[in-house]
Amino acid sequence: MTLTPDITRKSWAMIATLGFVWGGTFLVQAMALETAPPFWVAAGRIGFAALLTALVWLARGGRMFTTEDTDWPTLTLVAVLSAAAPFMLIAWGQQYVTSSFTGVSMAAVALIVLPMAHFLLPGERMTWRKTLGFVIGFAGIVLLIGPGAFASSGAGMEPLGRLACLSAAGCYATSSVLMRRLPPLDPVGLSAATLLIGSAVVIPLALVSHGLPPNPGGKGLMLIALLGLVPTAAANLLRIIVARTAGPVFMSLTNYQVPVWSVLLGALVLGEPLPPTLLWALLMILTGVALSQYGALRRLFTGR
Repeated sequence: MTLTPDITRKSWAMIATLGFVWGGTFLVQAMALETAPPFWVAAGRIGFAALLTALVWLARGGRMFTTEDTDWPTLTLVAVLSAAAPFMLIAWGQQYVTSSFTGVSMAAVALIVLPMAHFLLPGERMTWRKTLGFVIGFAGIVLLIGPGAFASSGAGMEPLGRLACLSAAGCYATSSVLMRRLPPLDPVGLSAATLLIGSAVVIPLALVSHGLPPNPGGKGLMLIALLGLVPTAAANLLRIIVARTAGPVFMSLTNYQVPVWSVLLGALVLGEPLPPTLLWALLMILTGVALSQYGALRRLFTGR
């Protein structure tokens, strides 16, 4: 980890990949929830990812902290806030809100990260351009949401479903800031630790809440395995690399892409109508990203 964010072409490629992958996650999870209860969907997703990542980590030598400095309490808190808590909150909340709303709510991560990083991390100070960029980007998110995105499949529990999704965004934001304050670690080890600790939290809670795991059938197993492999195991490693090198504020730009992809994929896969304000919202979001990351964009295209 570096104190000053190191934003490169690779950083931009990684957050573009994360935006697309996470934008499609909520669509897949909505289908998985038709085959299993929410905490078992979260447990299956995180358990599969933890096993896969742990095997890769052990094959690489199984090291965790790369210096004599260790901070297991913070690492445990990061694991709970980056894997266990948000996975359960999102899976539970998606019973009552649409996948589009779930994706849109992840944009709140950027707003929560910005003031936290300003006060807690060196090299992440708010400037007028960065603040203006985030304000414009968030205005695009508000425009993208629109009244139709709040349509619910469970009217009585919808407010709690919304709160669960927004709480998950708060967990992701806090864990991104805390992650950057950890001592030097092996990135695969950090990814394995977050998923293993998260599994130790989620699986017992799933047992208490739903009893023994049900048989989700072949389709359900395939969907849960897909959730564990791509948006959890692989994307979690990418998220850690970006947060530890380019910083949590840059990492939070992923959450401006997620709602766009969640709406587009919902339209393409489920045949949902495209909101008429989508293109305007997309323009505002990209403008906000360009303003808030003006320095990184200049380095990307000019090398300075």
